[in-house]
Amino acid sequence: MTDNPDLKEYWEARPLPLPSVSIDCVIFGFHANQLKILLLRYKNTDFFALPGGFINQDENLEDAAARVLEERTGLQHIYLEQYYVFGDKNRRFDATHHELMNGSGIMLRPGHFLLNRFISIGYYALIDFSKARPKPDAFSASCEWYDLDTIPTLIFDHDFILQKALHTLRANLDEKLIGLNLLPETFTMNEFQSLYETILGEKIARSNFQRKVLGLHMLKRLDKKITGGAHKAPYLYSFDSKTASKS
Repeated sequence: MTDNPDLKEYWEARPLPLPSVSIDCVIFGFHANQLKILLLRYKNTDFFALPGGFINQDENLEDAAARVLEERTGLQHIYLEQYYVFGDKNRRFDATHHELMNGSGIMLRPGHFLLNRFISIGYYALIDFSKARPKPDAFSASCEWYDLDTIPTLIFDHDFILQKALHTLRANLDEKLIGLNLLPETFTMNEFQSLYETILGEKIARSNFQRKVLGLHMLKRLDKKITGGAHKAPYLYSFDSKTASKS
């Protein structure tokens, strides 16, 4: 099945996954006022893809999604939500699978499980950019962050999967307390507003934004940030754990 001895164990020693079902993860981070997306680049190709994986026969779906996320970021116990199932009847990508596997020295035999129609379960994850340690999988040359506005064209239907996740993220900004996972433990109001504006892709009037978020009772105001004179330093905020536990 493979001419690459380094990957022989991957196919022949590990348990066969659940057939025709996969997981694709859109992993969001926030850094330097930019919304970031974690992408893989396959070896010896120009193919970029969202991180994903398969579900083992003896594995719960949610556990598989958490495993895929930990393998790519090194993080556990973070916000992960199933948001859509991609099941178009023509969802198979034989030629692309052959090409990207060839990049790792793998020749797919006729009837290989990758050459079937796949249903993919979409998850989006929200992580603290500063804590993540991106790591490529066995078939990828890199696993790196990309700004939302510089995303390269993705393989398969991953462009659509990403756009669907972004739409869901925007729709849930208030209800899911999205910033709880994208911002550090303490932040300024400017940083919080910048997160909202970056995700929405539009500017928000400062007074309107503060009135809105303070009215949601999601934030706790802390001491002023220590920068220069106290009268000029902005207040720091954190999320109210009581409010967050209800989201």
